[in-house]
Amino acid sequence: MESDLRIGVLAIQGDFEAHIRAIEEIGPRGVPVRREKDLDGLAALILPGGESTTISKGLDRLALHGPIEAFARSGRPILGTCAGAVLLARAVENHPVRCLGLLDAVAVRNAYGTQVDSFAATAEGALAGLRCVFIRAPRLRDLGPGVEILASVDGAPVFVRQKNVLATTFHPELTPDRRVQRLLVEAAAG
Repeated sequence: MESDLRIGVLAIQGDFEAHIRAIEEIGPRGVPVRREKDLDGLAALILPGGESTTISKGLDRLALHGPIEAFARSGRPILGTCAGAVLLARAVENHPVRCLGLLDAVAVRNAYGTQVDSFAATAEGALAGLRCVFIRAPRLRDLGPGVEILASVDGAPVFVRQKNVLATTFHPELTPDRRVQRLLVEAAAG
């Protein structure tokens, strides 16, 4: 049952509390993740938005790169949103950071501009009508053949899936639409 699932949210930086609230609205328990042992027993993991350099340095400091890679290799789903999508990519442009290489895509940091260039747009594709909030958002390019585009805005992919790895270039936790979170929970309940 979904309410028995525990979904972890990396709690190094960013609005991880908003992700926990969004997950708990649809049933599972949201769990902050700050150490390797926090990954034990989780059905899925969310890497939230925030500042990708700060989060990457936190992953280094807490020795979490390897454990998160192992979590993904175990087949459990991972969702990266905004900066989390940057961290999932195989490569990063525009001030590269150490990434996890779990998503066959190149992330271009801050591709839409600075904080004052933030905007919202409506998605096309499988999740048509989804309101997407972009804050210093990345773009994903050079998608590998195994990467499926679930939603796009103006022809650019904004929500992708590769096996158990999901990534959004926007902040799904900032709107009341829980379709992104539901896809993660469905994958976790699998």
